[in-house]
Amino acid sequence: MEGKNEQRAGLLYGIGAYGMWGLVPLFWPLLEPSGAVEILAHRMVWSLGVVGVALLALRRWAWIGELVRKPRQLGLIAVAASVIAVNWGLYIWSVNNGHVVEASLGYFINPLVTIAMGVLLLGERLRPAQWAAVAIGLAAVLVLAIGYGQPPWISLVLAFSFATYGLMKKKVGLGGLESLAAETAVLFLPALVFLLWLGADGGATFLAGGASHGVLLATTGLVTAIPLICFGAAAIRVPLSVLGLLQYLAPVFQFSLGILYFHEEMPAERWAGFALVWVALVVLTWDALRTARRSRAEALRLAVQAARTAAPADKAPVAKPDITPLQK
Repeated sequence: MEGKNEQRAGLLYGIGAYGMWGLVPLFWPLLEPSGAVEILAHRMVWSLGVVGVALLALRRWAWIGELVRKPRQLGLIAVAASVIAVNWGLYIWSVNNGHVVEASLGYFINPLVTIAMGVLLLGERLRPAQWAAVAIGLAAVLVLAIGYGQPPWISLVLAFSFATYGLMKKKVGLGGLESLAAETAVLFLPALVFLLWLGADGGATFLAGGASHGVLLATTGLVTAIPLICFGAAAIRVPLSVLGLLQYLAPVFQFSLGILYFHEEMPAERWAGFALVWVALVVLTWDALRTARRSRAEALRLAVQAARTAAPADKAPVAKPDITPLQK
């Protein structure tokens, strides 16, 4: 019963994390007239404060000393921080400039880009269904390029930057909260210097926009940290296959907001391109679920076989103890 409760809680945490990421397009327009770069800088600065408080509350500091003694990991974290800054900044700009649908496409095709990077950079071998999904994804990009009159650069940059970020995080091997703390620590000083320069130049909106605007800019730290904390709580409670399915919630919400709330245009060729992407994701998800099911079945078969092999040894006759009376 306790295991089921843990899985149920993990599912709720996962839905909460991806739901918040999916609804975040409603938040960024509230920060206008702040520009995307200023919002990004505030997000970096306040995120470090939030994760710092969380680490202090959890007393999780030991990893810092270990990390400082590993230059290679520090370099990977610097790369991860750089690409996630590009991802965050472009996403904020996209939402506040009427490109929510195109931004959602970036997160739809991100799993396909991740697979392609695994082949090109890590030498991974793909199953036939994965090759089919990648090919359909490439066809979708071509259709969308025709529809937009140019490649969907926003979607591609978001997808490749987030896939690169995931690759760096995998190599670093830190937990979600620790990783975010390290990345925002790298970004903190440049972000703070930019905000101070912007204030000295008279272009900052933190104080000029009034107290409520300043509070909204400060909450960017919470908007960044809370979904990640929920994601971390989900990751330790539910199988990876479930998280893989939940990840589609965010772009689905973003796409729906782009169409229904922001009223962005969707001509026929864009619908065709998105339809191809969704077909590719269906193929990819079907293959992942089938592979996971086969792996579980194979693991069960091996466990049963091992138990049967060990059974004769368990039933071997037990030697009787020597009960000959002791001689006086």
